Amino acid sequence: MKLIVTRPRGQEAELVARLEALGHEVVHCPLLEIEPLGDDPVDVEGYDWVIVTSPNGARELLRRARGTLPRIAAIGRATADALGGADLVARVSTQEGLLAELPRPAGRVLVAAAEGARPLLVAELDADFVPLYRTRELRPAAAPSGDLCLLASASAARAFGALTTGIPAVSIGPETSRAGREAGVEIVAEAGTHDVDGLVAAVLRAVAL
Repeated sequence: MKLIVTRPRGQEAELVARLEALGHEVVHCPLLEIEPLGDDPVDVEGYDWVIVTSPNGARELLRRARGTLPRIAAIGRATADALGGADLVARVSTQEGLLAELPRPAGRVLVAAAEGARPLLVAELDADFVPLYRTRELRPAAAPSGDLCLLASASAARAFGALTTGIPAVSIGPETSRAGREAGVEIVAEAGTHDVDGLVAAVLRAVAL
């Protein structure tokens, strides 16, 4: 089976290797570019929780954080791993899933995420927000061909939908599935965990259909 991996350049190697080890042909077609938003320090002192929503945000937070990190809540195991661990990892990899598990009252909260991120966490927790990076959509010169596409973020789902290939996809979680369907992509399987293991397992389920 020919699989399309859409992760940003430099972040695809582990997933591609895992899929090739299963005997699949893999095409890497990056649909996103990650752009850090500066180098200014992010002061984390005085917060009760810092919430991080993606591995890209985790890496930028570690690079720019100043002070002692408080308790950390992460959306997805991959985000927690990028931080070297977290005090809370949402079992459902969405903002709603994290809100359902975060102890209340949460105290003073900082949400570290992408520019333009959904404002649910900030609104519900009356949290401070720091944008650490922006995601730019890329448009390939020619749409990729394949049997199945792997989507690892809502942004990638929207970018893939814009190509109107008609190729079905597996997604890394509920928000990505929702964005894909809204963009006209047929989602045939969804990862149970928000990481490479979850994506590979979803591919295995999709192939077995």
